[in-house]
Amino acid sequence: MTKDQYILGIETSCDETAASIVKNGHEIISNVVASQIESHKRFGGVVPEIASRHHVEQITIVIEEALNKANMTPKDIDAVAVTEGPGLVGALLIGINAAKAFAFANGLPLVGVHHIAGHIYANALVQPMEFPLLALVVSGGHTELVVMKEDGQFELIGETRDDAAGEAYDKVARVLNLPYPGGPHIDRLANESDGAVPFPRAWLEEGSYDFSFSGLKSSVINYQHNAEQRGEEINPNHLAAGFQQSVVEVLTAKTLRAAREFKVKQVIAAGGVAANKGLRTSLVQTFAKENIPFFVPPISLCTDNAAMIAAAGNSMFSVGKTGDLSMNGRPGLELNSWK
Repeated sequence: MTKDQYILGIETSCDETAASIVKNGHEIISNVVASQIESHKRFGGVVPEIASRHHVEQITIVIEEALNKANMTPKDIDAVAVTEGPGLVGALLIGINAAKAFAFANGLPLVGVHHIAGHIYANALVQPMEFPLLALVVSGGHTELVVMKEDGQFELIGETRDDAAGEAYDKVARVLNLPYPGGPHIDRLANESDGAVPFPRAWLEEGSYDFSFSGLKSSVINYQHNAEQRGEEINPNHLAAGFQQSVVEVLTAKTLRAAREFKVKQVIAAGGVAANKGLRTSLVQTFAKENIPFFVPPISLCTDNAAMIAAAGNSMFSVGKTGDLSMNGRPGLELNSWK
């Protein structure tokens, strides 16, 4: 009988301080997240210096809580997985140094995980991943289409050329004077709307799987400013709905085309924007018609958390892909295969 494998995951790439213990890469034993949203709200976005200070205050607390909730000690852990990048360098360093200290003190292997690999592997915590699969990664800093022919193999086929989807959501939310983070508020207004302002769709060159949301964001901002100059009242619901329809249509259409071209067995969504109700509904309906299995994790596993880092770390550790105490924060880390 194979011995169970317990991975301690640590995530501090942005504004969530998180620790989790995951068994065999798919069973969450504990998952603790300390959010900083309230601290960053008044600035309308994440302030890196404040994020780092909060991580320093919280990191040992969340690691201890993850162990306590799992009713485990460091002796029960097989390896420590931590987000190595991409992310805010100051924030990454807090998690990495905590992971290095924990691993060194307890004689444990250290695994450096790519943040996006973590988001993709959040799906393994919900159901088995079947290959080949296509992952649509949509978050505040990333919009990417990734084909996985097998476990631990990544082929990036499309990415954003400017603003990520989540970034565009937050910038449009600011124009509408909505609180940070803006994505959930735009999603709510769009779902309540009885109409939509028509905005352009950025398809780029024929056959391209890349994304661009900067032009759409500018179009929304210009529409708002022109209306203000004319003294016209704008229906924020209609503006939100028009913006969201444009984003969702492009994301859905390109994901569908890629799923057909690469003949995948499964399509998954990952990242904070995968929590968006409009996008989830569109993807669920589209792939139900195509008869291709589509999965998206629950909202708690779409946003940044450490269980996803532990899940990806489990796959890496299983094939001997470990790091050492020279590990550093790598804000520009590229998504590379480990198999």
